[in-house]
Order: sequence, then C-alpha cells, then structure tokens
Amino acid sequence: SRPPSMPNALDLLYGAGLLAASPVLAVRLLRTGKWRTDWQGRFGRAEALGHDPRPTVLLHGVSVGEVAAAEPLVAGLGGREGRGPCRVVMSVTTDTGFARAAALYGKHHRVVRYPLDFSSAVDRFLDRVRPDVVGLLELEVWPNFTRACEDRGIPVVVLNGRLSAESFKGYERLRRVLAPSFKRLAGVSAQTHAYAERFEALGVEGERIEVADSMKWDVPLPAGVSTAAVDLGREMGVDPSVPTVVAISTGPDEEALLLAGRPPGAQLVVVPRKPERFEAVAALANWRRRSRGSAGADGTGAAEPATENRLFLVDTMGEAEAATALGDVVVIGRSFNGMGGSNPVPAAQLGKPMVVGPDHQNFAEMVEALVEGGAAVVDPDPWTASTGIMGDPARQKAMSEAGPRVVEGRSGATEANLALIRRYLSGPGRS
Repeated sequence: SRPPSMPNALDLLYGAGLLAASPVLAVRLLRTGKWRTDWQGRFGRAEALGHDPRPTVLLHGVSVGEVAAAEPLVAGLGGREGRGPCRVVMSVTTDTGFARAAALYGKHHRVVRYPLDFSSAVDRFLDRVRPDVVGLLELEVWPNFTRACEDRGIPVVVLNGRLSAESFKGYERLRRVLAPSFKRLAGVSAQTHAYAERFEALGVEGERIEVADSMKWDVPLPAGVSTAAVDLGREMGVDPSVPTVVAISTGPDEEALLLAGRPPGAQLVVVPRKPERFEAVAALANWRRRSRGSAGADGTGAAEPATENRLFLVDTMGEAEAATALGDVVVIGRSFNGMGGSNPVPAAQLGKPMVVGPDHQNFAEMVEALVEGGAAVVDPDPWTASTGIMGDPARQKAMSEAGPRVVEGRSGATEANLALIRRYLSGPGRS
C-alpha cells in the first residue's frame, strides 16, 4: 500500500465545486433517492481483491449502455464463467449501471464502484483492485485517475471510443486542464474516423489511435430472450394479434407524444430508460404496469382489460430486450426530445423495423447504416412512420430481414479492442 496522496490543485477545485453545488445536489439526491448509493465505493473503498496469478484487467463503464457493450470483452478476457486468461473487474459509476453489471457479470467477475476523481479516493481504489491494464469504455478520461495510473505504470486505454461533437466542444474549452490526461492514454480504439480526429486534437498521440467501429454491433442478445418475450406478453396481457408498437428507452416528453398520437386499436408498450421516471410516466395514463401485474396506475387492480386499453408500461429493469421482441415496430427512444437517441442494435438483431426520431446524434453512424440497409426510417412523427410500416406487410417483412443482415455486416470491432488490451498485458502492471 502506498502512502496517502496529498490533496492537489484538482482536489481543491473538485471540493470547491461540490461545495458550491451542494444545495442543488442535495435536493436532486433526495428527490431521486440516489443518496442511498454506495458512498464507500465512491470514495475508493472497494473490497480488496485476493491473489490471482492471472493479470487483472479493469473495464470501466459509466452506466447501462457501456456495461452491456462490455459483454464481448468480458467473455474474451475473463471467460463467461470467469476461467479465462485474465481476471476481469468491472467498475461502474451509476446505480442502474451497477445493478446491470451485477446481473450480467457478478456471478463470475468482480463488480465495483468507480471512485470519485479525488486523488485519495483514486489511490485507495487502485490499492485494492491493483489492475495491470485499465480499459475505459467510450470515454471517462479523468485527470487524477490517469495520473495515478501513470505513476504506477498501469496502461490506460479507451475502448469503443466515442467523442461526440457536443462533448468535444466541452472538452476543448477545458483543454489546458484535460490535455495531460489525454496524453497519458496508451491507446484509443475509436468507433469512427471523426472520433479519432477529436481524440488526437485533445492530445492523444496519433500513432496510438486506431479506428475499429462500434462494439455495440457485437453485443449478443440475452439468452432466452424469445421465451422471456412470450412470458412478458402473456403476463401483461399484450394481444399478439393486434398491431403493436414498442417504444424503447424513452425519455422526458416522449411518452406524452406517443400517447397523444396513438391511432385507435394500436397497442403501445413503453419502456422508459430511467427507473426514477417510472412513476411520472405511470401518471400519464391508465397503463397495464409490469411491476403490478394486472393492476392499474393507482395500484388498486382496477385497470381496464388489456384488450380495451392496450397501453402497457414496462416499469421494471432487465426486460428491455424482451419487450422489444413484442413489437411489430420499435420506436427508438430519446431521439424525439433532443437527448441524442438510444442504442438501436438490439431491435435490429431481433428483426424489428425501427422508427428513429431526428435527434439521434449519439448513434448517428449506427442509424445511418440501418437506414441505408433498409432496417430503419427516420421520421419526426413516430406514429405516421409506424402505421405506414405496419400497413405494408411487404415493407415490414423487408425491414425485418434487413436488421440482422446489417448487424452481421458491421460486427468485428470487439476483436480489435481485445487486441488493444492484450498488447499491454505484459506491461509493468501491479506494483
């Protein structure tokens, strides 16, 4: 164990920022219930790992999306049952991401909380996890963390790297502070050439950057998703003979948009992205709620029969793919409210025609590939597009067949990201 780090200028800056924002943060934590989070973990007090002769790879993802994208990496490095050539530790920032990581990997791999970027918290965390290589999924390049890893001789690489135009502008404004962190990166596997250029502009040496597409094309569907979908539909009362639109990973204002435009007779299944929004969405209509069986929005059990109401709210975690499989058409959430869109790959893998809103910049390359391949359409009106597809069986069939074909054609990025990790496994590592 190393002596504790003395606070540095960044620690003082972080502390001042937290102090200034504390009234707003306190209200938000109380309102969302996030004050119940793992504060010990956030301050670096992860459970110390025991001895393992294999090299330790720390994979870090902020939330659910990055955690899911890591699945092929975890399998390739640590084995699906934890018997691979490496010990894999998955670190996560958010509570929902942590729960998802525990469900996906917790049986065979250690899941820990990523620390706040205070130098003392980072040092405690690294003392306990002792990684040989760190892989940051998509981004998350924090100054104290990268400095501490450099001091210990631990290579840090960005996997499945993504740097949107909006994020790049923000980083560029802080370039003087953040450039050293980017210079410390041992390697970057970027999803696109545009992202690669942005990483280089922020300080990563050009020869350390490669382009390998997105690993999200490679993430497998959950085992038994078809059976889970049948069970979900039956238990909620979804009628398979009635045209069904599933809106996946929805955000604020989108549920109201979908409710307002729903044509007579169509079934609507909504899966909000964030669990803290479940109650607010439930208050919008008399849904058949997954969390309450056949009960109505008020929990009394007085819901209208599903055949009459045809509104279904999946207000549970871990059933997004099963819900997606119920749709004749899938509407990709967070693409109608300026939030940048959600991952369209699971719907494509399941052979579901997709309607994407105009605000899909976070998945622009994926959506473009799916539109060009005939699996998706972009339309500002989800119902006009959905009813058009469901009213044309030949078009619906063609779009269904196109999705898996596009996914198969874009797969392979995982191997490039695995190769980047393996390149550094013989490095200095633990000290």
